Amino acid sequence: MYRTLDIRSALSLGLRIPQGASRLVPQSSSGSILLVLFLLFLICVLVAVLKSPLFSNSPEVDAGDPQDVPDQCATKELSETRGSKADSGETPLAAPPRTNLLSSIGNMMASTLVARPVPIPEPSTLIDRAPDVAPKLEKPEAPWPVKQPYDAFLVLDVEATCQEGTDFNWPNEIIEWPVCLLRWRHKDMEGRAKELYVADEFRSFVKPTWKPELSAFCTSLTGITQADVDRAPKFAKVLESFKEFLVRNGLIDAVTGEKRQRFAWCSDGPFDIRDFVVKQCFISKIQMPEWLKGDVLDVRKVVTYYLALQEADVTGTGTRQPRIVFPKPGMPAPKRRSLNIPQQLRALSLPAFVGRQHSGIDDTRNISRIVTELAKRGIRLEPNTTIYPGRRWQWMGKPGQILEEYCFI
Repeated sequence: MYRTLDIRSALSLGLRIPQGASRLVPQSSSGSILLVLFLLFLICVLVAVLKSPLFSNSPEVDAGDPQDVPDQCATKELSETRGSKADSGETPLAAPPRTNLLSSIGNMMASTLVARPVPIPEPSTLIDRAPDVAPKLEKPEAPWPVKQPYDAFLVLDVEATCQEGTDFNWPNEIIEWPVCLLRWRHKDMEGRAKELYVADEFRSFVKPTWKPELSAFCTSLTGITQADVDRAPKFAKVLESFKEFLVRNGLIDAVTGEKRQRFAWCSDGPFDIRDFVVKQCFISKIQMPEWLKGDVLDVRKVVTYYLALQEADVTGTGTRQPRIVFPKPGMPAPKRRSLNIPQQLRALSLPAFVGRQHSGIDDTRNISRIVTELAKRGIRLEPNTTIYPGRRWQWMGKPGQILEEYCFI
C-alpha cells in the first residue's frame, strides 16, 4: 500500500525532507493534495470572517460595495429628527452602539464566573427580624397543655408555736391549719391541662397543749393572738373537721378514708408536713391518716429548678419551650439561694404578695397563685419530696412525751 519516495520526487512535490530520512506516503498523492487545499480554504474563510464588521469595534465600510455605503438621505432625516427633539426639550434617542460579538460573548462568560454581591437588608429589616429577648427568668404561657397526673392539689402552709432563737428541731405545735383546694378547669381524656383554680378553702386555728401560752415573738410573727388559739379545737378535732372537708369535695371515702381522686399535697418547702405535721401527730398521740401520708410537692423546689433552667436559656430564641425536667423525691435542689414566697412571686413576674406574710391562710393563697402559674407555663406538677411519718427527734420520749431537757432555746 505504501512505497518509498526518493528525495528528488519529494522535492518536486514541495515537501521538505531532512537528509538521510525516509518517508512513507500513500500510493495515491491526489488525496493528500485535496486535503491540503481544503485546509487552506478553511483558513481563508476564517480570516475573512475575522475581518468582517461583525467582529470589529469600529467597523470598516467597503467603498466598493454600494450596500455598505450609508444612505445620505436617511442620515439627514435622522439628524433633523434629533435636532427637532433637542429644540423641543425632549431627550434625543441615542443610536444603538455596535458591539463586538467576541467581547460580548466574553463579557457574558465573565459575568457568570464573577460572584454577585449578596444584597444586605435595610437596618429596619434587621431590627424587625431580631429575636425578642425576654427579660431574665420570664417565660410566656405554654401554647399547649401537658399531661398532669394529679386531679387536685391541697396547698398547705401551717403556722406553729415558736420561740425567738429556735429552729425546726424545736417541738413546735401547729396553731393554724389552712388549706386551698386547687382543681383543673379543663382536663381532656388524655389528662392534659394547664389551668388551675381555687375550688374550696379550709381554715381553722389549733389549740396547743404542751405550751398553750403563745410567746410575744410568735404573735408578732404570725399575727395569731392568744384568744384565737384559746377558743380553737385541738389538733385531733381539727383533723376530723378537715376529713369532712375532703369527703364533701369527693377526695376521700367517708367510711374507709381511701382516696377517691388522685390528689397531692403542696407546700412552700418540705417543712410543713415533713416536720410540723409529723411532730404534731407525735405530740397529739395520733397516727398520721392515710390521706395525709405520701410524698409532697415542694413548690419552692419546683420554682428553684424552673429558674435554673430559665437562666440557662435567657434569650428565649427557641420556637418551642424546652422540656422541663424536675427532681424526683430524694433528689437535691440546685445549689442556689432559696426563695421565699414574695421572692418566688417576683421571679415569676406575678403581682406582689397579697395579705400578711406568715399568716397561714394568706401564705396558702399566695402559694396557690405560684402553683397556678407553674401549671400555666406547662410544668408537670407531681410530688418531689418524701415524707417519713416515723421520723423522730431527740426530744421525743414516749408517744406524747416531750423531754424538755433536750429542748434548747
